[in-house]
Amino acid sequence: MQKLRFLISALFLTQFVFGQLHSHKASKTLNYPDIDGYITLKTDLHQHSVFSDGDVWPTLRVQEALRDNLDVISLTEHLEYQPHKKDIPHPDRNRSYAIALKEAAAHDLLIIRGAEITRAAPIGHSNAVFISDANALVAKDAVTSFEMAKKQGAFVFWNHPAWHAQAPKGNPIWSDFQDERIKNGELHGIEVINTGDYAEESFALALKHNLTIMGTSDIHGLIDWDYSEKGHQRPITLVFAKERTKESLKEALFKGRTVAVFNSLFIGKSEFVKPLIQSGITVQKVNYIANTSILEITLKNTTSSDLLFENEMDYNFYHHPPVFEIPAETTLILQVKTLKKLDALELKLKALGAYIAPKEHPIIHWDIKVK
Repeated sequence: MQKLRFLISALFLTQFVFGQLHSHKASKTLNYPDIDGYITLKTDLHQHSVFSDGDVWPTLRVQEALRDNLDVISLTEHLEYQPHKKDIPHPDRNRSYAIALKEAAAHDLLIIRGAEITRAAPIGHSNAVFISDANALVAKDAVTSFEMAKKQGAFVFWNHPAWHAQAPKGNPIWSDFQDERIKNGELHGIEVINTGDYAEESFALALKHNLTIMGTSDIHGLIDWDYSEKGHQRPITLVFAKERTKESLKEALFKGRTVAVFNSLFIGKSEFVKPLIQSGITVQKVNYIANTSILEITLKNTTSSDLLFENEMDYNFYHHPPVFEIPAETTLILQVKTLKKLDALELKLKALGAYIAPKEHPIIHWDIKVK
């Protein structure tokens, strides 16, 4: 009997471990709502594998993306920096893309072919995605690499411009090179969030030069080790596309329909941040407490981010301070002292975790009818 119990326990443990290892769903996946007229695609377009300076095989990048519930990824291997070349010789710079594409074939995950043009400051590092052949971008001078990316119809964005290894003061070094690339239609976006760093100066450059706002993990190790186990989500770019296709994604990136997200931080233009947060909060129930003029509003945060708000109404709260948080995927009953019973209320809150310009938070409105 004891032996039988041992065998049953061992079988259960084996099935549990096997299931954990082969699961494509994390305990907390990334979820953000669609906005009016667009589908919200969760993307991470800056990642590495052993085919440049990463630590993992490309298949693992696909598995991590599926666990996080992403819609799109790109493995952007360094073209010029190949530290594993002696151990993994590969003259074909498209190899990691091919491996990832095969791994994702049975899953609903879009794989975008990309590469990272890697140069010293002030040129810096840039990702070219939607390319047709990474090998053609390998060139002696960076200008040629950017020209070849343009010929392939690539969307190109400037990576971590505030990275201290290339910008010792922690501020982007803008130069004639970036001006020339924009003039030639060879530079289209800029990372405002890379790994755990939000660069306000990069955000200002994005708005000044009308560059698409990007957020990426730039992952080299494991998502679990670098983010999940530290209590963080990976940084991503939410792209607002007309359809869930590569063509629609590309169109949206060129049009600048994005919001960069990291944990509770939202960075983007007002026209996209506001409807995103507005859609992320649903009003589930509205009623007055009996014999009072205190209106109870049940709000649900449907996003994967904790949302921090400040009251911007003329009415004060009962039982809540003016600054409050609705944790990710939870509900909160907000009690508003309307002084008299109303038929309708405009709930007006400042989203303190979101920025539509450096140091500027958006104010979000919800029109609420009282039954």
